[in-house]
Amino acid sequence: MRSKLPQSFSNPITLLGVAITTLCFIIIGFLAINEWLAKDPSPYVGVLAYIIVPGVLLFGVAIAIFGILRENRLIRLGKHKERHFPKIDLANPRHQGGIAAVAVLGGFLVLATGVGSFQAYHAMETDKFCGTSCHTPMEPEYTAYQNGPHARVGCVKCHIGSGAGWFVKSKLSGSYQLYSVAFNKFPRPIETPIHNLRPAQETCEQCHWPSQFFSQKLMRQTYFQSVGKENVKSTIDLLIKVGGGNKEAGPTSGIHWHMNIRNKVTYIATDNRRQTIPWVRAEGPDGSVRIFKSTELAFTPQDSAAGEQRRMDCVDCHNRPAHQYRNPSRMVNHLMTLGWIDPALPSAKDLAVHVLEEPYSSTAIAKDSIRTAILEYYQTNFPALMQTKKASIERMITETQNLFTINYFPSMKADWKNFPDNIGHMYFLGCFRCHDGKHVDQDGKVLTKDCNTCHSIIGQQVAGKPMQTSLEGLKYIHPVDIGNDWQDGPCADCHNTPPASSSEKAESKTARGRGGLLADIARASSRHRVAP
Repeated sequence: MRSKLPQSFSNPITLLGVAITTLCFIIIGFLAINEWLAKDPSPYVGVLAYIIVPGVLLFGVAIAIFGILRENRLIRLGKHKERHFPKIDLANPRHQGGIAAVAVLGGFLVLATGVGSFQAYHAMETDKFCGTSCHTPMEPEYTAYQNGPHARVGCVKCHIGSGAGWFVKSKLSGSYQLYSVAFNKFPRPIETPIHNLRPAQETCEQCHWPSQFFSQKLMRQTYFQSVGKENVKSTIDLLIKVGGGNKEAGPTSGIHWHMNIRNKVTYIATDNRRQTIPWVRAEGPDGSVRIFKSTELAFTPQDSAAGEQRRMDCVDCHNRPAHQYRNPSRMVNHLMTLGWIDPALPSAKDLAVHVLEEPYSSTAIAKDSIRTAILEYYQTNFPALMQTKKASIERMITETQNLFTINYFPSMKADWKNFPDNIGHMYFLGCFRCHDGKHVDQDGKVLTKDCNTCHSIIGQQVAGKPMQTSLEGLKYIHPVDIGNDWQDGPCADCHNTPPASSSEKAESKTARGRGGLLADIARASSRHRVAP
């Protein structure tokens, strides 16, 4: 039987291209049906079905065309070899068996290809793939994510979201990351914030809806100070004014006023970390505009042109929503509140914070050094406790080592100091980036610095003093008597500093003998250098 196709079609290269094209059509159909039936389709399905596989399909078409052109050239040169398709006789039992075998094997190949494609996209969207498979430098972020409040939210839900468009953008921007990992060019630590992150309105607000925020939240903070050898406990009760909402549902003031859909706040930061903000623009629901400029931060027309004018959204304050590196003082306070680190152990607060903040070259060395330092301190200064409080000391060592493991990553130079957290204002500027009392608008109105705008103190118990309560709000009492200095500058000016200055740390390294650690803790205790 003579083929109805031109001679140029009868060649192995063209047949290979046709086979690839046919297989891609089958895969596209499989993925399209999968996406259509899925209740919550992954963005990877659309990418595979409508971008990657069609690309392979076009490659198959190109192969087929190349085979046709090559065969035509051979025909013109007289070098064409007569080829014939195999003759199939359905009455021949051998041919029947061959057709059955090809059909079975072909069906199996199609099924295996479809299942493999599905498993490929499924594997690519897993958190393990994002954190470990080909993102080795992301170990700190992956560890923090697993111990964070969004550990049950998949990486792609926030970093990509739905639809193929942002997936493509993320992978294109990740092409340099792939190069940097392959050739060891990535920064240590990983730079933040991510400047091409998808707007929060398309990710965060799919679950968190600012127009429905309005209730207030009671938050108690418990903290310890090592005064002498005693760990003194203090507490403060804050009524956090969440705010947001809409006029039909509730108050529209408070913290989430910035995120109220009726207001529009934009700002310009003059640094990559968005910590220095000299210019803020606030547009109200009535269209009124107020522009606040810092009286202290330099801001020129050139800065305005070069700076990123960004509309404020969730991640401008919640900038570490899933990858939090926690301050050691706050972590130790929490474990002492739980009793996992025994508050009765002398100098436990300062000692734990101190050993966490020492520079280590690796996690293994850190864990060994933490054990050695804590044991050495208590053996030298409180030998009797090594018998009566042995279990508590061992628990303290274990918990302190665990804190280091999930918050400090020496190989990537990643810890809390390298990743500003803009929630609050204790350890970083946070709110005070704008609300510092130094941003003034065209009418002379100052952007408020009043703490009661965001929270009210309804209870405070300072070490050695009785508990004070008032639903009307209390005036804050600094737990360490430093006069009015705490009112003059941001909290982070003191609370962001390590337990020892550079010169003191240099001294401590030369005095790392049996009494070296004791000298460090004594200095930290006497000067209250560890933030409560």
